[in-house]
Amino acid sequence: MDTVGELLRQWRHRRHRSQLDLALAADVSARHVSLVETGKTRPSAAMVLRLAEQLDVPLRERNRLLLAAGFAPRYAERPLDSDALAAARGALERVLRAHEPYPAMVFDRRWNIVLANRAVDAFLAGVAPDLLRPPVNMVRLALDPRGFAENIVNLADVRSVLRARISRQLAAAPDPELAALYERYLAPGDPDDDGARIASDVLTPMLFRFGAAHLRLFSTITTFGTPLDITLDEVSIESYYPADDETAAHFAAR
Repeated sequence: MDTVGELLRQWRHRRHRSQLDLALAADVSARHVSLVETGKTRPSAAMVLRLAEQLDVPLRERNRLLLAAGFAPRYAERPLDSDALAAARGALERVLRAHEPYPAMVFDRRWNIVLANRAVDAFLAGVAPDLLRPPVNMVRLALDPRGFAENIVNLADVRSVLRARISRQLAAAPDPELAALYERYLAPGDPDDDGARIASDVLTPMLFRFGAAHLRLFSTITTFGTPLDITLDEVSIESYYPADDETAAHFAAR
């Protein structure tokens, strides 16, 4: 089992920070950071959290740091449907409803969909039943041929965007399950990576083809600004918007 000093050093290297950089940001001496990392001094819980904050360590991993230092975890992980998170869940549901008639969904750190608005339902028609068994994973839906893949005209673009996003996510906070998902669907070298590109000077849209309908969508990501619960720290809202008038008219008519 790694010590708190070893874990902090791993996070510091992951963030490409020197001991001096971290010390200055945390308002401590570089010598103290060195003593903590080498195990020559035992940091207080407050110091562990101060260093973790400066290293932008996720809440889940901050608990791990505290346990390694001999302290109780600080952050709870409650189900999204628990009474304690009722206000937060209500806020998520309001955002999803307000975004209709355009699709929006909430997913967790492993891209499992935990909430979605009614506009998403149209995209699920024709998806293989096993892909819709919980947990429903957005990466699988997008890239599996039995999901959306055959309807995405610019699949190579979408794969490239997902590869970049999940690569950054894994670099920021490694996760074995997410890494396995990446290896299965996003590892470089897929023959589809040489597919057509949809040019844009602003952003990369997702271009869907459903029968006669051709839909161009782009997305935005929203997260909680000051979460103190692991569940809230790890969820994101992905909201899709029409990239042209034809797509806007399609959703307005539904």
